Amino acid sequence: MDKTVEIVILAMVAAFLGLRLYSVLGRRAEHEERPVQPRFEPKADTAPRSLSPEMPASGPGVMPPRALVPGVTPAIERGLKEIAAADRRFDMLAFLDSAKAAYRMVLEAFWKGDKEALAHLCDPAVLASFTAAIDAREAAGEQLANRLVRIEEATIAAASFQAPTARITVRFLADIAALTRNAEGVMIAGSLDDAIEARDMWTFSRNTAAASPDWLLDETDEG
Repeated sequence: MDKTVEIVILAMVAAFLGLRLYSVLGRRAEHEERPVQPRFEPKADTAPRSLSPEMPASGPGVMPPRALVPGVTPAIERGLKEIAAADRRFDMLAFLDSAKAAYRMVLEAFWKGDKEALAHLCDPAVLASFTAAIDAREAAGEQLANRLVRIEEATIAAASFQAPTARITVRFLADIAALTRNAEGVMIAGSLDDAIEARDMWTFSRNTAAASPDWLLDETDEG
């Protein structure tokens, strides 16, 4: 009797374990049979989209595409486009970087009285003006110890093209420490401790038909 009861109990335990095992494995199998859709995988019927909406290339009321130049007026943009059409190497940002470098080089050459350096950066009329000022300064026995502290801003104020000449005016806002000494080296004006604000309008020109890519300073004014 005891053995019979023991066998019955063991049979019940085995049946219970079998049901538990089936419930676990059965559910797992059901889940494995169903393909799981990845979270970031697009549906098969969803076409890829571009980052910007497509615009019609032409048609009534459709504006033709144009390359907008940030921060300039339509007149300046038109001048820049005409220059770019005549000179495929022209790039506005590269030009502004070169203009800032030229601004520094011209000022430093003028302060030092370096006429040779100015001859490579200025057209004949501007060079003559700088040379006359240098000669007058040397005749008075004066020396400049100026220093360009920083260029705060350089923006295009005008642009035009009259074949084959391209002209671009740049407005410079800069801080300059200015100091003038006499022939004895005594300071007679200015200070290197206090920078003054300089506002200049410089116009650069280039013959687009020439092989040289260099722009020359052909006009200076206060801005």
